[in-house]
Amino acid sequence: MLDQLRHACWFLHGSFSGIALPYARYSERQYATWLMRIFDQHDRFDIALHMQAHPTVKQQELVEPEQFKFKDDGVFPNSDLPLLLYRQAFSTEAEDGASVIEQSFAENNWTNSWRNGVYPFRHYHSTTHEVLGVYSGSATLHLGGENGKNVEVRAGDVIVIPAGVAHQNIGARDDFGVVGAYPDGREWDLLRGLPSERPEADQRIAALPIPDNDPIYGAEGPLRQIWKAARGR
Repeated sequence: MLDQLRHACWFLHGSFSGIALPYARYSERQYATWLMRIFDQHDRFDIALHMQAHPTVKQQELVEPEQFKFKDDGVFPNSDLPLLLYRQAFSTEAEDGASVIEQSFAENNWTNSWRNGVYPFRHYHSTTHEVLGVYSGSATLHLGGENGKNVEVRAGDVIVIPAGVAHQNIGARDDFGVVGAYPDGREWDLLRGLPSERPEADQRIAALPIPDNDPIYGAEGPLRQIWKAARGR
């Protein structure tokens, strides 16, 4: 990258009179910073520079999520908020897809992340909502408890699971992997639908705020609009 910047610097030295300065007077970092400022002023270079600096940036347009709602079944509280499934929200061509997804979540303040799979038993969280970004393989998840729904997920998909919604992995390829994260880096608990968990779990779920950011698209993403509408706000 620095070699490319050097060549560009010498080209620009002859192209933008009064702007370019001899390379010898600048360290590589200073010169790269100076060059980026010039590129910011000249639109024809912006896209090329961005793609060099971020070769794994996803190219997809905004993906409208599928919505699934699960009512309290007496065992699992589920939620008045719909579970959101973004199909192919991330490119599967990146060499390190897990890092790309993890970075996107972190940029939108969904942190405290981990990489693994999904538990093979029904469970839910009462202290936080959860996002799962599939970076490899595929799996069938059963959502919503006994009377819920089976949903197939594949690399590139993202699932936002509201607090209270039961979920489990009922079958996956050996290479199935997800990045998990939580709004504001909240700590998660692990509840399995035992009678002793309620009503305290219900109270914790009801007290949770709607996150400030969609985990993929930020403050202007679909999540806040959909979840606010679900709560009549």
